[in-house]
Amino acid sequence: MKDIAELVDGYRRFLKSRYSEQAEVYRSLAETGQSPSTMVIACCDSRVDPATIFNSGPGQLFVLRNVANLVPPYEARADHHGTGAALEFAVGGLQVSNILVMGHGRCGGVQAYLQGVYERPAQSSFIDRWMKLLDPAWDKVSGEAANFSPETQLRTLEHASVRNSIENLKTFPFVQERVAQGSLLLHGAYFDISDGKLMSLDPQSGRFEPVS
Repeated sequence: MKDIAELVDGYRRFLKSRYSEQAEVYRSLAETGQSPSTMVIACCDSRVDPATIFNSGPGQLFVLRNVANLVPPYEARADHHGTGAALEFAVGGLQVSNILVMGHGRCGGVQAYLQGVYERPAQSSFIDRWMKLLDPAWDKVSGEAANFSPETQLRTLEHASVRNSIENLKTFPFVQERVAQGSLLLHGAYFDISDGKLMSLDPQSGRFEPVS
C-alpha cells in the first residue's frame, strides 16, 4: 500500500502545482477535445516517459507504449491489435502529421531477447510471441554484430528495432496513403537513459545522429 499512497501524494502535488498552473489548458482540452500533431511509440519502461523527455504539456502528444517500442506489421484479420488500433485512431481520427518511434538504451526487453529468454519452442506466452517481432531486425544486423561486445550488440539491435518498426509502419494502408500524400512523416529517435542524450534517425543514411 505504500506505493499507492505515494501515487496519491503525487496526485496531490500535481493538483496543486502543474494542474493549477495549467487549469485553463485542461478545461479547454476538456471542451474542445485533443488535437495532437505527433504520435510517439515508446517503450513501457518506467524510465522512459516521452512527455517528460520532450517536456510536453497536456494535449501535445498522443503516446502509445508497449514492450520494447515495437510495431507489428499490418494484419488485415488481427482481432486484437492494440498497436494497429492506436495507429488507426491517431492517423485516421486525430490526423496526426508525425509518428515518432523512440527506442532507448538499456532496454530490458531487447536485452532479454539477445540472451535467448524468448526462444522457447512453443512460444507459450504473450511476451514470447511479442518479442519474435525483433527477429527481422536481428537478422539484418546479426552478421556485423557477431563480434561486438554485449553492450554494443544491445545498442545495435535497439537501433535496428527502431528502423524495423518504421518499416512495419509503412505496411499499414492508412499510413501508406498519408505518407504518399505528404501529410504524414515517420521519424525515429533513440534516448540514452545513462546520459540523457537524444539521437534522431537520419532517413537518408539510416544512422542515428545526436540532437544538438
